[in-house]
Amino acid sequence: MSFFPSPFDSPSIRLAWLAGLSKKLLGAGSKNEVLDLIDDALSVPAPGGDPGALESLATLYRGQVGNVGTVFDQVDRVGRKGLPEVWVGDTSVLASDAVKAAGRAVTQMSEAFHEGASVLLTLADAIGAAQRQDERGRGQLVEQKNALGGRDGFFDDMHENDEEEWDRANAAHYSSYAVDLMHTAVSDAQEATRVAARDLNKLAAEARAGKMGTSELTAVDKLMLADTGVAGADAELNEILTAAELERTSARMDLLSLDDEMAMERMLAKSETPQERAYLMKALAAGHSVAEIGTFQDKIHGKDPDWMRRHLTPVVTATDSMNDEGLAANGSNNNTDDVTFDGQRWIQGGDGSEGTCVASSTVTSRAMVDPLYALELTGGPDGQEDDPDAFKQRLVAEQHRLHTEGEGGENWGGMGPEGQERINDSAVGGATGSDYERQDLDSAADRRAVLTEVEKSVAQGHPVPVDVSGKDGAHAMTIIAQEGDMLQVYNPWGSTTWVSEDDFINGHMGKASDSDLPNAYSVYLPR
Repeated sequence: MSFFPSPFDSPSIRLAWLAGLSKKLLGAGSKNEVLDLIDDALSVPAPGGDPGALESLATLYRGQVGNVGTVFDQVDRVGRKGLPEVWVGDTSVLASDAVKAAGRAVTQMSEAFHEGASVLLTLADAIGAAQRQDERGRGQLVEQKNALGGRDGFFDDMHENDEEEWDRANAAHYSSYAVDLMHTAVSDAQEATRVAARDLNKLAAEARAGKMGTSELTAVDKLMLADTGVAGADAELNEILTAAELERTSARMDLLSLDDEMAMERMLAKSETPQERAYLMKALAAGHSVAEIGTFQDKIHGKDPDWMRRHLTPVVTATDSMNDEGLAANGSNNNTDDVTFDGQRWIQGGDGSEGTCVASSTVTSRAMVDPLYALELTGGPDGQEDDPDAFKQRLVAEQHRLHTEGEGGENWGGMGPEGQERINDSAVGGATGSDYERQDLDSAADRRAVLTEVEKSVAQGHPVPVDVSGKDGAHAMTIIAQEGDMLQVYNPWGSTTWVSEDDFINGHMGKASDSDLPNAYSVYLPR
């Protein structure tokens, strides 16, 4: 038994190997060379996977939908009774709000089982089709090998008559076609597996209440925290606590001293809105002490949810933001949403005049995961300001601080990859507990291969910096969300937009900036 992995365990290596064999077959100069190349192709493993097992799992998922429906009916009956305004849970959640949240959670669970089953069935079909295609290619290779007969001896190999030359060229041609079938099978199976992983990772991230394993909060408290969204926006696109933040709050609650735990529960019980509670827990997830969170609550307590949205959530995703509205003259999407505070954009240099794209992207990423940091920028020292000019001054000063920390270029222009990684580690990783690692993307294949990890990261709530370039320059942006085959990108020119996976893979990232910057050449992945 070998203890070393086969290079063919990697679909990318299999694809490159088969592509090379197909080309070599067309140029093979002897019968023995054709036979050797056929044997090389037959040695490549077939696409793995068990379609039957995937179909059985899909059937099991679908079988749970009826059980979920029964739960929904029970929750719905409770919700129709007109509950009194009573408090439940350790954090004084309104019973009526809790029942509404439970109803939404049950609906989402039903949808998850439906979608999970569909994902698995689609994968089963794709794997089965790829395996049949691979089997067809292998069968043709065996046919050509049998038609050529045994290997030529030394002297036979030195000379071919016209008939032998025809047979060899014919076998090489059909064998090359057969290898192409095998190549397509591997490619199709790889892409189907990637898409299934993307969709299942997203469904796992959306199983939100289950992320909180702590025993320090009741089930009702967990449900409400997971369900609470930004005020005035689609809740499913704008949850205050991301999946990763729910996990971190749970872990941190379990580590608190008894005094801190009691203080935290008092703050949660004192909160006047679900949003206030969620932002307190988001602050805990960002690594702040209970004392710091207490000071933070003093600044936001009693504020209406709209005030909290403006001051604490830089990016709010609109329900129509994914609509395709075509391209502007400069190659960017027409459908973009400005990222603003009181009309002042979260933009590099405060007006787009500086080249601090790396630092500016990092500032906004940190503000997205740390509400105390966001409030320091928007609300000032006392957290109460609503002054766009003062916000602009603080924003630019923080961009300059990080630009200097990352040893950016003179005149506030540019930053090297080492500095970019360092400031993401300190600013964003300091709040999320992640360590960012640069990954170069030298080809479409590299970009396709990295997508699963990028999408899993943003589904969990970890921003992923992405660098783009063109003939005359480069630019830093951040991937901040994923829905289906679409990626939401924050551009430090002060806006967000959505691009497709195909745009990311095939050099159309100009849709998030302009046509001069089409190619994604590196990402920074949180580890």
